[in-house]
Amino acid sequence: MEEKNYSLADVERPNLFREVFPYTEFPKVDFDGSAVPMEIPEDIWITDTTFRDGQQARPPYTPQQILRIYDFLHEIDNGTGLIRQCEFFLYSKRDREAVELCKARGYEFPQITGWIRAVAADFRLVKQMELAETGILTSASDYHIFLKLRKTRAQAINAYLDVVKAALDAGIIPRCHFEDVTRADFDGVVVPFADQLMALARQYDSPVKIRLCDTLGFAVPYAESTLPRSVPKLVAGLREIGVPGEWLEWHGHNDLHKVQTSAAAAWLYGCCAANCSIFGVGERTGNPPLEAMVIEHAQIKGTDSRINYSVMTELADYAAKELGFSLQGNYPLVGKNFNVTRAGIHADGLLKNEEIYNCFDTKKLLNRPVGVAITDKSGAAGIKHFIEDKYDIDIAKHDPRVIMIKDKIDVEYAAERVSAISNEEMDAWIIEAFGDDLPPLI
Repeated sequence: MEEKNYSLADVERPNLFREVFPYTEFPKVDFDGSAVPMEIPEDIWITDTTFRDGQQARPPYTPQQILRIYDFLHEIDNGTGLIRQCEFFLYSKRDREAVELCKARGYEFPQITGWIRAVAADFRLVKQMELAETGILTSASDYHIFLKLRKTRAQAINAYLDVVKAALDAGIIPRCHFEDVTRADFDGVVVPFADQLMALARQYDSPVKIRLCDTLGFAVPYAESTLPRSVPKLVAGLREIGVPGEWLEWHGHNDLHKVQTSAAAAWLYGCCAANCSIFGVGERTGNPPLEAMVIEHAQIKGTDSRINYSVMTELADYAAKELGFSLQGNYPLVGKNFNVTRAGIHADGLLKNEEIYNCFDTKKLLNRPVGVAITDKSGAAGIKHFIEDKYDIDIAKHDPRVIMIKDKIDVEYAAERVSAISNEEMDAWIIEAFGDDLPPLI
């Protein structure tokens, strides 16, 4: 990496980018007509923040629950390094017990890392837990440096560097979390700070990682959008000054509904790691959903036969039964109804060929067979599909027994019913309609 001089702009007043973030109006997306080229790394991966940011949005997990989730992540990864790391809080006895339980598993992946503030007292916890890597909170925007920390840029950066040096002196890889980077002065703060970190990496012959934190979800994935909101330009700009893609990580939030597309854009423009949490649960609007980014990885790099995609379905079941998660039925990929159709015309298409209305082989890849929910919109085709999916039978959608069941459904909705027909109701009507001719269950 060639050494260059990038000077910190130690301004007297904070730059709050009021032209982009007026606060009394919605934030603005500007375009400059200049696009940076795509640079997809050879290897891209996921890091997990379920046990850190994920616990800032719900009651804390017990150590045993953390261990079980950690096991699930390991099972999905299956030795591939796709889910490469998990980060943990270290402050409470419960936090440290969870770390010890997961360390005892001895898994190669996910690796166990910590998270601390940029203060010496916190760093002692990392050494105590004998971790090889830790995240360090290094806020990058003037909103945080001036308004929260009450420091100048130089004071804040120098304090961060002291803790980074302490980590390197102890042989621990520091991962600097550039908090609120999408409201930060890229040329005046982000680049000079990153440059000093790369100088330390050369001095110590050690990785010094950078996590780009989109703290309020301002990031946009558009190549021709302007800094500080442009994911492509943030990543490309740091790559340009010599930050290796392997040392870059993206951490997003979903305040403006761009959490997954922004994380994918980070991958596409040279950032190797995307930080996620299970089902997107994280502070406020949450982080990139881990299961979504696992499938995003497959779309970009190809389906990997070693990865246990179907374990994500098991994880969702565990989260619902043991962790109190209440995922919407239509939640993509793992919601109980995500591949269940209610429209009769869709059910008719499914009968002809499942690919017409199913985005991939959900049975093979996620252990989630396609389904049909019975409502007033299902029609005879939906009823036929429901019966054939459950029983070893081929019937016509105009079979009198199908029509008998459809008539019962029509009566229900004529009486202003608003809920879907339950499986139990359908089972009873099928038994009534077919009588002794009821075929065996599949």
